[in-house]
Amino acid sequence: MDTFRKLKQYYWPYKRYFFVSLFFLFFVTGITVVYPIILQLTIDEVVLKDKYALIPYIAAAFIGLMVIKGIATFFHQYLGDMFGIKSVYKVRNALYEKLQVLSFKYYDNAKTGDIMSRLTSDVEGFRFFLSFGFSELIRILLLIGLSLSVMFYYSIPLALVTMAAMPFLAVVVFKFDKRVHPAFRGIRKSFGRLNTRVQENISGMNTVKSLSREDFEIGRFSTNNHDYRQNYIKTANIWSKYFPLMEFIGNFCAVALLAFGGYLVINQELELGELVAFFSLVWYIMGPLMNLGFVVNMFSQAKASGERLNEILDAVEDIVEREDALDTPIKGHVTFKDVTLTYVQDDDTALTNINFDAPPGKVIGLIGATGSGKTSITQLLTRFYEPESGEVLVDGRPVSQYKLKTLRKHIGFVLQESFLFSTSIRENIAYGSPDVTEEEIIDAAKRAQAHDFIMEMPKGYDTLLGERGMGLSGGQKQRIAIARAICINPSILVLDDATSAVDMETEFKIQQALKEVMKNRTTFIIAHRISSLKHADEILVLDDGEVVERGTHDFLLQNNGPYQRIYNIQYQDREAIMNAAHSS
Repeated sequence: MDTFRKLKQYYWPYKRYFFVSLFFLFFVTGITVVYPIILQLTIDEVVLKDKYALIPYIAAAFIGLMVIKGIATFFHQYLGDMFGIKSVYKVRNALYEKLQVLSFKYYDNAKTGDIMSRLTSDVEGFRFFLSFGFSELIRILLLIGLSLSVMFYYSIPLALVTMAAMPFLAVVVFKFDKRVHPAFRGIRKSFGRLNTRVQENISGMNTVKSLSREDFEIGRFSTNNHDYRQNYIKTANIWSKYFPLMEFIGNFCAVALLAFGGYLVINQELELGELVAFFSLVWYIMGPLMNLGFVVNMFSQAKASGERLNEILDAVEDIVEREDALDTPIKGHVTFKDVTLTYVQDDDTALTNINFDAPPGKVIGLIGATGSGKTSITQLLTRFYEPESGEVLVDGRPVSQYKLKTLRKHIGFVLQESFLFSTSIRENIAYGSPDVTEEEIIDAAKRAQAHDFIMEMPKGYDTLLGERGMGLSGGQKQRIAIARAICINPSILVLDDATSAVDMETEFKIQQALKEVMKNRTTFIIAHRISSLKHADEILVLDDGEVVERGTHDFLLQNNGPYQRIYNIQYQDREAIMNAAHSS
């Protein structure tokens, strides 16, 4: 029950729906137990005593009870559903809010499909138990309690015979629960893996088709699908053993009841109507006990789902905002003092003793091999990760002293793979600054060299984009991303390989747009092409997380270091091509 205790804050505020639902459940269950009593009275007091004139009254009372039961059933089920729906609405919101605040470290190991399955099927599994499982368990206990009370009233010996089977049923249910919960846990995990496989395949369909790996992907999906199927078969095997055994015990109890009850009727120790009522009541006990498996099933599914939900809700927030965090304007003076970063404990360091100073308006270039630590510097600046040692300062204060929203709204990103949402171009440009005016959106697009191609589109700024900006070229996506950065009006601008995936002509247009954006802003240019950052005020050359060389473009070309080697590799054929062009 620890799982449900942890989630109590989400469903307990709506307990009034649950308790009012139980109030109507008492009516439903009580009227259900009254049916055999009416049957007993009809047989013993009316039929056997020839009082047939009472039958219309008994029938009218019976119909009245059915109407009351129908109304009570409606309110019981409706309020029970309200309890579950409102509770999981709060759970789903809490999950989504938690996912927004978790750091990059969490997403480094998380799988999209698995997270999606938790927010959908696991939440629904938990909702179903809240809406139906809790009340069903109480209904079973209430029905058994009331039925046994009536049975003891009619005949204590016969009631004891009936109860003799209950310990066997309880043992079966207990053993079933011990086996079925791990089985449902396996189903939930395998469904998450299956979801992940589908999500990755659809997201990477271009790669799959371009490399003709359709058969390989079908095979991988079949493996996950097979695992999901086997988990379900395992659970079905447990179920298939449970029900026949429960039914056998129930039927054996009914036979014993009829045999002993018939003996009591023959010896006139029990009335015939009481035996008939007894036989109805025994199924009010055996039926719910057999259905207890369904409740255990729901409980096991809800518990497995709740455990997976708690894994997200209990995930450690690595980046914590201070209570006295500042919400002040940022000018953009960035300083790194002996900064060291390790992503995974006991792993190689991503950055080692990084030092530099970038006052407002300064352009810092970052160049180096893949994995050398270029992007890690900007991720520390935005507090996506925390440094292992050293200080990251903005305007002379550690970044931890600022509110996260304040810090990040003053930092504009233009990435190599600019993410655009499945909405209009206008909303994509205004995404980081929702209150921006129409004039500011158009001005930002013009400064980003994007206005002209936007106006050529069918609906201009109202043109809807496909998933991840489908329908636009790489250069067009980049320019919309630049316009989005302009709208934020950041103090610090980060250009992370912003032009590496486009052609030279598009790169020139983007760089023209970036020059406009970079004015009076502290700018970090991460690039593999020297042409993208040679104009920087200071260039840091990184290798294995360390700054191995620094200076201006002209200085580094005369330094006989790594930068000069990169330059020679990128420009080695330039002179030969130029000479060939002149000679022709």
